[in-house]
Amino acid sequence: MQIYLLAIGTKMPQWVSKGYEEYAHRMPAKCKLVLKEIAAEKRSKNSNIEAIQTKEANKLLSAIPKNSRIVALNGQGTIWSTEKLAMRMEDWMMSGQDIALLIGGPDGLTSDILSKAHEHWSLSNLTFPHPLVRILVAEQLYRAWTITENHPYHRAG
Repeated sequence: MQIYLLAIGTKMPQWVSKGYEEYAHRMPAKCKLVLKEIAAEKRSKNSNIEAIQTKEANKLLSAIPKNSRIVALNGQGTIWSTEKLAMRMEDWMMSGQDIALLIGGPDGLTSDILSKAHEHWSLSNLTFPHPLVRILVAEQLYRAWTITENHPYHRAG
């Protein structure tokens, strides 16, 4: 199984790339984490946000590998504990299906993408900057994997 993190936005600051890579490189080959950056549409004061979202949605949809389980990162999604994420990860690994985690642009994901998602995951009731979400997701996936392997990285208590 591969986990694809499909994210709107390119040219991230170095701290974002380093933070993401720190955890992505720790993931084992059996559930490799692969980032696919998708260029955001240009925005201005007078931009048609709905048109921009639709263009970004089309790019995201075309980047999803065939037969992948789609998980939308969405503020209205379910908030999972790290232990629940570990259970989801075990289910994903057992299915043999690749996973596509979708992070929208500044204006979020369209209803079309949300309707295509098999699951909706919210990291928190807080709002995070999109670049930081990449690091949070990578670290939580690594932490969840360590739980499935009984590795000492995660010490729930």
